[in-house]
Amino acid sequence: MSEPTPEPVRIGIVSISDRASAGVYVDQGLPALQSWLSSALRNPIEFVPRLIPDEQAGISAALVELVDDAGCHLVLTTGGTGPAPRDVTPEATLAVADRVMPGFGEQMRQISLHFVPTAILSRQVAVIRGQALIINLPGQPKAIAETLAGHAQASGIFAAVPYCIDLIGGPYLETRDEVCKAFRPKSAQRPSRSA
Repeated sequence: MSEPTPEPVRIGIVSISDRASAGVYVDQGLPALQSWLSSALRNPIEFVPRLIPDEQAGISAALVELVDDAGCHLVLTTGGTGPAPRDVTPEATLAVADRVMPGFGEQMRQISLHFVPTAILSRQVAVIRGQALIINLPGQPKAIAETLAGHAQASGIFAAVPYCIDLIGGPYLETRDEVCKAFRPKSAQRPSRSA
């Protein structure tokens, strides 16, 4: 008898950049997010991508649409989290939040500080809206992978994402341990499936 297939999941991926959304250069955020998530998750994934400018109202509207209308249980954004005047992703994210999850931002900064001292300038946040987790990630593909997967000195944030989504009523996310091992208490674990 074959193992059941992991539950499908719909994931919103949002790249926030004035210049990439205007076609000045090719966006690297969406491919980086899609590549990392595809390698990390065993679940069948339907990606719902958005490439939008640094406009607070537009970012908030995209997040609401991805969660409320498209039914995404996880939304990852990239870009717009620094201190520059046009960096408004955190404000746009907080504006649509039911609850704030400060540990994600704290850990992302901790991971990035191992690589660059300017990590303290990052204002990434994570929030819950309904049954969805929304996380602001850094803008560079290398930093996206580092914060999701972690490194020897600091755990990546994605290890906590599947259990968070369990707790808010989303699908059971199954990770590939060689990329990112999800952590769940024993009472929340389901039998592991073969690859």
